[in-house]
Amino acid sequence: MGFGRGFGGVVQQAIHAGTGVPRLWAAATRAGLGPTGAVEVLRVSQAALQAAATHGRGVPGRTNALRHFMWQATLTAKFGLDAARSIADAQEAGSPNRRDSRVDAHNNAAGQAYGSEHAAELAALSPSEAMTSLVPVALAKWESDELIWVRPH
Repeated sequence: MGFGRGFGGVVQQAIHAGTGVPRLWAAATRAGLGPTGAVEVLRVSQAALQAAATHGRGVPGRTNALRHFMWQATLTAKFGLDAARSIADAQEAGSPNRRDSRVDAHNNAAGQAYGSEHAAELAALSPSEAMTSLVPVALAKWESDELIWVRPH
């Protein structure tokens, strides 16, 4: 007896999630950031995860939208648009959910635009300070439907 299509999808999602850190590290170094830059990418990623979990919970899709926006805004400000895009593309590579990846790409682009516009102020902040600065912006963008989810909110 087989496991069915649902189990295979769960396994693919677990594998994708479990390879996140090595994938981000490799993407950062491929983007030319070196070990110090790659560590900073991981620090930014962790700070975005934590801030989004704290401020996004309770509304379906909001945590993911906030995380992608804040993550890419900060990476763009600190490392430039090309590096941020490269890292985002690597994060989505191999994702088992194409629809979710399209939503992530939209929210990443919103973060990249904001990070480009506010690079001077964001680049000087620590990852946690950047997230503190970005949470109200991300929430406002969520409320105005500039950040999206797979289903309308």
